[in-house]
Amino acid sequence: MVTFRVFIAAVSLFMLPVAASAAAADNKVVVQAFYDFLSNPGSEQHAAAFKAATAEDWQSIGDYSGKNKQRDQFIGQVSGFFAKLIPDLNWAVEEMIQDGDKVVVRSRATGTPQGALFGVDGQGRGFDILTIDIHTIRNGMIVSSYHVEDWAGALQQLSGK
Repeated sequence: MVTFRVFIAAVSLFMLPVAASAAAADNKVVVQAFYDFLSNPGSEQHAAAFKAATAEDWQSIGDYSGKNKQRDQFIGQVSGFFAKLIPDLNWAVEEMIQDGDKVVVRSRATGTPQGALFGVDGQGRGFDILTIDIHTIRNGMIVSSYHVEDWAGALQQLSGK
């Protein structure tokens, strides 16, 4: 009987990292829906997948002004503004790191605006910028996303300087 208990304990200890790894992989899949939507801004299917991956009270936090975007505002911005202005927008994940309920993503955003972006007409030029995001996951859903994008670098590239 003692041998059986030792065996069960050993199997349980072996399974803990496997279970933790599976949960980490699931969180990364949830977060990937965010980038799939950004890379397909005109897609209703990707917008629905993003909505399913985010909590109803999800917030996009890009600065400390307190003017965070709510989920529906963000969907409207991506599906409207970005889909029309940068239809070839691509947000490629280059690295994902998970630590507990946080998933940190280093990604690369590229695109060619079809008009002025933040007041700069790129005249057919594109941009290629670095982005960093920190997503918090609870109960299998993204509850907040802190983000930093190099929009100043994008504008510099678009202006040809």
